[in-house]
Amino acid sequence: MLRLYDTRNRQVGPVLPEGARSMRMYTCGPTVYRYPHLGNFRTYVLSDLIRRVSERQRIRVVACRNITDVGHLVDDAEIDPGGEDKILAQARSEGRTGLEIARFYEAAFLSDAAALNIRPPEHSPRATETIDLMIEMIAKLLEKGNAYTAPDGSVFFDAASFPAYGEISGNRLDRLRPGHRVEGVDPRKRFHADWALWKPADREMTWEAPWGRGFPGWHIECSAMSLRFLGEHIDLHTGGIDLRFPHHEDERAQSDSAAGHEVVRHWVHGEHLLFDGRKMAKSTGNLVLLGDVVDAGLDPLAVRLALLEHRYRQQMNLTWDTLRAADRTLRRWRSRVAEWSESPSRPMPAERISAIEAAFDDDLDTPLALRLLRELERDDAVAPGSRFEAFLHLDQIFGLDLSIDIGRTRSLPPGAAELLQQRLRARDARDWAVSDRLRDELAALGVQVADTPDGQTWAVA
Repeated sequence: MLRLYDTRNRQVGPVLPEGARSMRMYTCGPTVYRYPHLGNFRTYVLSDLIRRVSERQRIRVVACRNITDVGHLVDDAEIDPGGEDKILAQARSEGRTGLEIARFYEAAFLSDAAALNIRPPEHSPRATETIDLMIEMIAKLLEKGNAYTAPDGSVFFDAASFPAYGEISGNRLDRLRPGHRVEGVDPRKRFHADWALWKPADREMTWEAPWGRGFPGWHIECSAMSLRFLGEHIDLHTGGIDLRFPHHEDERAQSDSAAGHEVVRHWVHGEHLLFDGRKMAKSTGNLVLLGDVVDAGLDPLAVRLALLEHRYRQQMNLTWDTLRAADRTLRRWRSRVAEWSESPSRPMPAERISAIEAAFDDDLDTPLALRLLRELERDDAVAPGSRFEAFLHLDQIFGLDLSIDIGRTRSLPPGAAELLQQRLRARDARDWAVSDRLRDELAALGVQVADTPDGQTWAVA
């Protein structure tokens, strides 16, 4: 049974009750106003791993991952009555409409997610196409006394009406202070920690509501969509650690108030991803995209493998050296699997398979799972056919396309063998410039070259 760390309860425990055969999982999706960076995808690899592990245990997973294409302000964490929508701000800078921006970057996200072998969810609702759900939920919160209107048509959630606020992040209402980046407290609020469910506006991407024309707050979107597509009992809610507060605290307060009971059983968060020791964010100028990895000649799944080298709830520092090492490992494993495929099939080594699957079950201990997989690779006492079956079986969880080289021709194109020998001699002479030039020439012939601790390896693309 899969066990994960529950952010709200501060402990590792089973995700599902004994005997359960299905799981409902919600993941906070992207705000589609720019290309997603590698740090964003750490969260989505996490939810994909949870799904793959659960499905190997014959659990039917129903996943929902929303698309935020309106309502996420540039500064949602502060008092920001005049804040600007991130999508509209980007639309202005690019000279396009908000909807054009949203669809363009949504397509970019989906393309990168597919390249990382992140399986698409059953439900992927867009905020702009579910406004009616949000209006209905806001009306329900008003009726139950959890929300109130302001004279200008704003609607706010009454934070004090939800005494359990702060259980996820530890930010209790009696210890919260007004935001420091905006002078004063929004006079429309009864309490400085209240947040907007509906914001009045007369601009692009607004809708009519009983309180006037405007647009929904970011937090109400996830509540409305998760309740609509997964129901009032959700087993697992995932997201990045930065969403604990205020987004997930606000979301929980809204959903539980509307439903009248605890909606989400487990809250699971992935930690920050650093790159070269610095936070990966637009503000730091340290954004690395999947396209940058591909442009560097690396397989996009090298990113997935590199992310698995650290446990999801540990802060991770990714570097180009790490990515290059992951790319070499990935190519070596694919080559070994193709080589083993030519041997007679043998039963999988049951104890080794069980140990690796147990590592995944134990709060997704992916570093241990990879270490055990490397040990299996090197153990020549295990028949090649047995290792072949084991690697293919486990790749249903790892998601690294380890079978991709099976059956591919390994014959070199004319002239490539001579170039490989020249490159070996250049590397022996430590002539790195010539070595790099020869690698580029080989790539132009369709031969991908990698340098490993065991020497130069190649594969025909």
